[in-house]
Amino acid sequence: MNLIQRKIYLYNVTFGLYMLDWWERFLFNILVIILLWFVCYNGSRSAAEFYKSHLKVKLGNSRGE
Repeated sequence: MNLIQRKIYLYNVTFGLYMLDWWERFLFNILVIILLWFVCYNGSRSAAEFYKSHLKVKLGNSRGE
């Protein structure tokens, strides 16, 4: 069992996915992917807004942009 197979096995056992059918596991994984996408998308937007409002002023790059 290589590293990727071991991580997939650990993921299935941790969340109890090994006892689900293939279509239930598929739906759960789709929901996890959508949740991660929302977190990453909104996190990047928040980080960009934080950079524009706080860090740009402190770094002296505020030329009215």
